[in-house]
Amino acid sequence: MGCALALIDLRTVRVLFTALLFAAGVAFLYLAWRTLIIFLFAVFFAYLLEPLVTGLQRRVRGRGRAIAAIYVLLAILLAVFFSFVGPAIAHEGGKLTEALPVLLDKINSGQIAVQIGAQRGWSYHTQEQLQKFLAYHRGDVTRIASRVGLRVAEVAQNIWWLLLIPILAAFFLSDGREFTQSLLSTVGSAPQREFLDGVIHDLNDMLAHFIRAQLTLAVLAMVAYLIMLSILRVPYALVLGTIGGVLEFIPVVGPFIAAVMMLGISFLMSYSHLLILALCLGAWRLIQDYVTAPRIMGRSVELHPLAAIFGVLAGGEIAGVIGIFLSIPIMASLRIVWRRWRVYAEKRKFGPLETFSVGPPARA
Repeated sequence: MGCALALIDLRTVRVLFTALLFAAGVAFLYLAWRTLIIFLFAVFFAYLLEPLVTGLQRRVRGRGRAIAAIYVLLAILLAVFFSFVGPAIAHEGGKLTEALPVLLDKINSGQIAVQIGAQRGWSYHTQEQLQKFLAYHRGDVTRIASRVGLRVAEVAQNIWWLLLIPILAAFFLSDGREFTQSLLSTVGSAPQREFLDGVIHDLNDMLAHFIRAQLTLAVLAMVAYLIMLSILRVPYALVLGTIGGVLEFIPVVGPFIAAVMMLGISFLMSYSHLLILALCLGAWRLIQDYVTAPRIMGRSVELHPLAAIFGVLAGGEIAGVIGIFLSIPIMASLRIVWRRWRVYAEKRKFGPLETFSVGPPARA
């Protein structure tokens, strides 16, 4: 009887200890999520530079020298970019910033309905109805504008991340392999070490391919937007095309926001070829989603569309825009851990881990 009670007490203590550790982990993630996000973006930046550093390491005979050379090259490229293209973007951005308050006042008062209606040949009744509608929903327009302004202010407050991320990434590039070996050395059991090593290997492959593919898609989108908007002579084409390329980093939501922003600003600026612009944006979205993205992204993430949409919505609720950006890699990471855990469980029951495959089935 005493042995049974001792066994029950021991199990209870283990369960309680595990629950406390889990609660402590969740509390830590909640309290330190900003710091963790900075480290995550630093890891992403390190994955982006890893092939360049590895390729240059053999020529300069040293990983530290390779990292320094890559950083110097990036600094030169950024300086050249902002010297030639930066002033034009800043000029257009300043003009757009000055025009937005005036446009917002016209929307709140309903005057924009009369202005655009007269240019497009709308009837007086249509102009009057739209003017009344805008005046009635003036509070809603003001609230939406305030929320957008707050989001922009939050991004501006966290701009110092751009300085801290490359510094942290340099440490990951320099000592990333040592970090991995140290983590593996903390696991004493060979099966558990093999499970952890497999998870780290799969995560490395997935994140490396995902980050580089996402950057490639963003650059393609920026080039396509700039060419398209410039040919169609859309107002503020340089600013809108650049923002559209940046928003391509945000899965699902980013391209939609970019299209709405381009069409909305063009409409408010009385752009005459709005339908052609909408058709061009729709055609580009089809090309990007069904031609370029599947070829460039490949099978690096392997998420069902419903899972991706769920992750994007959940990430937006938890952490806003940053949560949306991180939702896809986090969902893919959870899938990798689950898949490796199933293999680990099979090993404990039936045999060696090497006899089970975790990758996609071989093609005939």
